[in-house]
Amino acid sequence: MTDVKQKHPPFGMRDKIAYAAGDFGCNMSFGLKATMILFWTQAMHMDSVLMAGLLLLVQIWDAINDPLLGSMIDADRRQYKRGKFKTYILIGAFGLMFAGALCFIPIPDADVITKSIVFVAGYMLWDAFYTIANVPYGSMLSLISEDGADRAQLSTWRSIGSMLGNIFTMAALPFLIYEADGETLIGERLIWIALIMGIFGFIAFRFMLKNTTLRVDEYSVKCNEETPKFNFFKAMGNFLKNRAAVGATLAAMAMLISMQGSSTATTTMFQFYFGDAQLSGVTMLISFLPMFIFIPFIRKVVNWLGKKEACALGTVISFIGTLFLLNPQITPDTNGIVFFMVGLCIFGLGMGFYTCICWSLMADAIDYSEWKFGVREEGTVYSLHSFFRKLAQGVGPSLILVLMGWLGYVNEPVIDPTTGQQLVDEAGKLVYTVLDPNVPNAAENMRWLVAGIYIVGALIMLISICVIYNLNKKTVAAMTQELNERREATEKTEAKEEKEEKDLQKLSNKPNVVIRYITLEEAKKIKEKEEANAETEAKPSNPSNVTIRYISLEEAKKEKAQKQEQAEEPVVEEAPKSKTKNKKK
Repeated sequence: MTDVKQKHPPFGMRDKIAYAAGDFGCNMSFGLKATMILFWTQAMHMDSVLMAGLLLLVQIWDAINDPLLGSMIDADRRQYKRGKFKTYILIGAFGLMFAGALCFIPIPDADVITKSIVFVAGYMLWDAFYTIANVPYGSMLSLISEDGADRAQLSTWRSIGSMLGNIFTMAALPFLIYEADGETLIGERLIWIALIMGIFGFIAFRFMLKNTTLRVDEYSVKCNEETPKFNFFKAMGNFLKNRAAVGATLAAMAMLISMQGSSTATTTMFQFYFGDAQLSGVTMLISFLPMFIFIPFIRKVVNWLGKKEACALGTVISFIGTLFLLNPQITPDTNGIVFFMVGLCIFGLGMGFYTCICWSLMADAIDYSEWKFGVREEGTVYSLHSFFRKLAQGVGPSLILVLMGWLGYVNEPVIDPTTGQQLVDEAGKLVYTVLDPNVPNAAENMRWLVAGIYIVGALIMLISICVIYNLNKKTVAAMTQELNERREATEKTEAKEEKEEKDLQKLSNKPNVVIRYITLEEAKKIKEKEEANAETEAKPSNPSNVTIRYISLEEAKKEKAQKQEQAEEPVVEEAPKSKTKNKKK
């Protein structure tokens, strides 16, 4: 078992950079998720409503593997050379190298059933490896340092790693996967791009594992002698009673729906409303830049305002930025793109407050669970948080795909109006249209849909942080102090029980005494049986001259206490002197 008292190097920049590399590795794979929808709808020509249904279907697998793997990590008491969290992360990172590419197998001429099976199988395998890597990675934040300010910095650097990963995928991918016209997707390239990004992600994970120091014992959660089986409904009930976890999770879900769930709609808007999909990556990159303004001041702001208070300020700014997206001057030209970018920049400035702190909110929520309910379940709490995040990442795009289909996003073969036959190109392949020509202003509909998604997401974030999340600066300070006092008391109690256990062990090693520890019920039954035998027959001889006593552990402790009290009486001390005088006479 890891020695919690061993000396560790002080928390510093190495920890922060290494932890950021972990989320960079995650986003090398996760950043392709929005492109996955475009690949299967535009390159593989799957119906948008069918794709929405398949996305909902694979969330069932999320509902199974996230809490299951989180509880498995909590219950795993085996000893690993690298530690259990790092071992799980390494397994997941290795699988992600290849699983991401399986989601982009190009089979445009296959039938609908084959395409559906390939998508579902590839996604489930990718999602399993992502969970194996991501759940212990997120839980590690509370093990690297117990200090609240250190955790806030780790959260900031994790956000930096996430943003760098997102910037790489958002800015580079549009130039790699679209033709020069800015509208035609080159689907065949994506499988190789996913494989290369998987390798980059694995390298980032390896760097993180080598340079991250865990200063809190990952086996510090003691299991009872009879460990109860994991109960999903009980775990979910405890999670829903944790206001801090619920508030932080709802805010994260809203953020993912507004920023990542709208990726498909945003790309489609640039593709057909502004007329250049390649500009979508550059625009989103610029919207991220204001977030970096907040990064150098994160520690000072958190120490001054508090984590909840800083996040609340950020959500207010973000909501104001989303209202700017309703500006009618956002027209399908260069001026319109500029106005759209201004609104996103204001939104991004507010998001800088939230994204740099959001992960430390969950670390405090884990402490809140221990504080209120006496149970510390890093893996379970974080896995349920991760599950709801993935639910937003799945249900959000599914719902948005349905709305896009209703507003004119169809992906159907083009019909020749003169012959009534499906059009084919020079290579003999069917020609598809992405927007329904029968829906008026379909491209403009995408523009209003994007604005609506951002506004609703920012509003939910505002309510979640300001109203539901209940750990303000004062409460966190009181919680941390009380938890430290409890842990000190627990350590003293454990040390005392260990000493008593050793004393009882010494008693059992005496030559003519054999002590067998049994339950109190068993002791009563044996005593009744001995009394019954004493009345009917003589006691058996004991040739070994060994006294055998069957007592419970509670009785042994009571007997020991009585002997100690008798040893303190003066009469007990005088007894040996009287015997000495008799010998002299």
